[in-house]
Amino acid sequence: MPLTLRPFQPDDEPVVGALHRGVDWPVRSADGWRWLLANPARPGDFPVGWLAEDAEGGAAFVGQFPQTFHANGERLLGVTGYSIIVPPALRGAAPILIRRVLDRPDAALHYTLNANALSAPLYRRHGFHPWPAETHGLKLSWIIDPLVCATASLVRRVAPDRSGRAGPERLMNARVCRPQDLRLPPDIAPMMDFGADWNDFWVRLRESGAVLADRGAEAMRWRTADPDRLTPPVMLAYRRDGVITGWLLAQTAKMSRHEPPVLDIIDLIATPGEPDAIQALVGTLIDNGRRLGVAKIRLQVVSPSLLAALGPVGARARREGGWGHAHARFGAERDAQLRRGWTPTPFDGDYSFCLRPVPRP
Repeated sequence: MPLTLRPFQPDDEPVVGALHRGVDWPVRSADGWRWLLANPARPGDFPVGWLAEDAEGGAAFVGQFPQTFHANGERLLGVTGYSIIVPPALRGAAPILIRRVLDRPDAALHYTLNANALSAPLYRRHGFHPWPAETHGLKLSWIIDPLVCATASLVRRVAPDRSGRAGPERLMNARVCRPQDLRLPPDIAPMMDFGADWNDFWVRLRESGAVLADRGAEAMRWRTADPDRLTPPVMLAYRRDGVITGWLLAQTAKMSRHEPPVLDIIDLIATPGEPDAIQALVGTLIDNGRRLGVAKIRLQVVSPSLLAALGPVGARARREGGWGHAHARFGAERDAQLRRGWTPTPFDGDYSFCLRPVPRP
């Protein structure tokens, strides 16, 4: 059956919302779609998603998210797809939607950092390769509450995913919705705004020569203002001699109604030559896990350099994943530069705005 492709419009929110509810994914509000449209990295002619429609009114959807990448003084456009939803009646629409997202000649790289086990093979057919090459299938997690995690594992076996689409939220606790009350060491403090000290940190990151997603003040203020996030993010800065040399952004999520709250690390980065920031930031997050009411902490995108920087803290983590969730396709003229310089964190992908939020009490 022929399909018609067209850009997502705000009036399509009910259709796209129904698609998300059908697979028990978080449904973005009208304010949330306006927030995505306000992305400072979005070119004026860049839709936030595409709909494939058949003659009988059926629809499939893919989102597309642009980011500005900085590379040795240059600005590059990167594009990741997100939330590919294809109902059974529109089987075969996924490759069509992916090709439409790839049809952006001004993009230096296309990628996904959040493919599931079923969709991962699709990307290889479209010229993507696993990235980072050594760790594309690796996710890390630190267990905070073993009993709750064991209960969730039992529920998954007894009542698999289909039971998670209706009914009450299970395995909740009051701590996860309370204001943050963190116990922090002297060299780590909450990041309250993105002012002059943040700008200095961002300049030093860019001077490293790495290929980095934009973390300028405007981009960070926008990214941390998602109206569909129901709990505030954890934002921590590591300082050496009063100067920011490391940064961590994390937010709570709940994968389904029958899963406990977890804390996802969205961004984790330090300036070159800083030996302690990564381990200190993650260690502090682990130490505060129970105060935050989460059953485990996750890091869903790991590069070899980040794994090395985690050191003994990383050695304590459980290894998860395994199906190759991260894939990239580089433009021919940028291939060598991106292979050499791009080591993504979850910040580069769709995790910050596609995680299922912890519900309000």
